[in-house]
Amino acid sequence: MFKKLIFSFRNAGNGLVTVWREEFNFKIDSLVAILVFCSFFYIDFSYLEVAILIFLVGFVLAAEIANTAIEDLCNKVEPHHDQMIGKIKDTMGAFVLVSAITSVAVGAIIYARHIFI
Repeated sequence: MFKKLIFSFRNAGNGLVTVWREEFNFKIDSLVAILVFCSFFYIDFSYLEVAILIFLVGFVLAAEIANTAIEDLCNKVEPHHDQMIGKIKDTMGAFVLVSAITSVAVGAIIYARHIFI
């Protein structure tokens, strides 16, 4: 059982490395995540605000990972242009966009409370 757990974590780590290497947007999102985490040392956030910000960062990174997985699967299933595959890819892109916009909006509200008030 312990071997399966280790194997599972290793596979997940390999997935993170793959997304990091192949997806420019994941690198940008990761940089933003680091900046958000660094701000925890300079801004007096409540525990709830920190939890919300960590959740938002994880949400956007997970959306990017899911988008990458679905796009790769689509490319494997149908390497040529296909209208339905294009719709699936666009929909996944919209999922990432909505998660990012929502996260920025909520994050801006949290940061504004500390910076402007």
